[in-house]
Amino acid sequence: MGKHGRKLTAAFVRSVREPGLYWDEHGLVLRVKPSGYKQWIQRLFIHGKRRELGLGPLRLVTLAEARDAALANRKVARAGGDPRTKRRSSVPTFEQAAAKVFAMHRANWTERHAGQWIATLRKTYAYPGIGAKRVDRIRSADVMGVLMPIWNDKYQTAKRVRQRISTVMRWAIAQGYRVDNPAGDAIGAALPKPPRIQKHYEALPYDQVAGAVATVRRSDARLSVKLGIEFLVLTTGRSGEVRGARWEEIDLEGGEWTIPAERMKSRREHRVPLSARAVEVLAEAKAHARRLEWVFPSARGLTLTSMDFSGLLKALGIGAVPHGFRSSFRDWAAERTDAPHAVMEAALAHAVRDKAEAAYARSDLFERRRVLMEQWAEYLANGTRGR
Repeated sequence: MGKHGRKLTAAFVRSVREPGLYWDEHGLVLRVKPSGYKQWIQRLFIHGKRRELGLGPLRLVTLAEARDAALANRKVARAGGDPRTKRRSSVPTFEQAAAKVFAMHRANWTERHAGQWIATLRKTYAYPGIGAKRVDRIRSADVMGVLMPIWNDKYQTAKRVRQRISTVMRWAIAQGYRVDNPAGDAIGAALPKPPRIQKHYEALPYDQVAGAVATVRRSDARLSVKLGIEFLVLTTGRSGEVRGARWEEIDLEGGEWTIPAERMKSRREHRVPLSARAVEVLAEAKAHARRLEWVFPSARGLTLTSMDFSGLLKALGIGAVPHGFRSSFRDWAAERTDAPHAVMEAALAHAVRDKAEAAYARSDLFERRRVLMEQWAEYLANGTRGR
């Protein structure tokens, strides 16, 4: 009964840190390892021989659940049976266990998530490899065998498969079928580092951007959305930066937009030179601002959502996402201007990694960028004339 002859309490088993064995009733023991890991074991006599049964880790099996399991095992042993045999005969296969876990959580899941959850196991992933195995017989090597064929080519899918196998295994531990999770930390070090994923945003060739802006202008969308998209194109800003723009950040007379550090991806304040056309867009927005703090407000006077921009582009059949216009600008600047690389990168608020260029770009190259942004606005204006 503990180290001091008393029954364990839920508070004690949560707080105890000293390594050792802490006894309860019916041979139930809490084992605390030097690492801090805590697990339930039971020591009892089966057919005259002392045996030790694993009942699961404390993080998954409560004191009350461990006591119930220990009492059930003690009754079987006293009746001349072997609780291990009974447990083995009732151990479900992975597929059966997954079905139980699915049924247990289904009511709290959306239709889409439920379909995806079971599909990632059924498809050509978990079930073919471990579906017919009993959950107490599945080893880390079995889980690795499921994951490795798809780890590099389908990393996101592999990650979800691992998470769902792990969920089923945690259920198996809680039911007393096993004491460890073969999809958990045991394989963490054995799996390769996840492949680096390069995001490729859908973008237009730069000679199609002016036409896209004209299409947006002609649409019957909310004015703040249309102006916001044009301003995004003119300034090469990120969607969130533009949608979150406040009038306090804008200097119309000085032709400057100062984005505070907390709204920047780089966490550094960024000054944006405004072309004459960008100032015109802001003037039109201000005329409809109704004294709101946001430059491009929603119908309720709040910030626009990312879908307001991307949804309109999609609805108009424009083959680009908002972020893609930054790529279009970058291609135009590289092919149609003499702007140094550092100036182009500064216009996009990119960090310059080359040491020589970093020294050149120690300032924010504001006036050099102003010239470049005016050229970009003029290029777009020439492309829309006559449309």
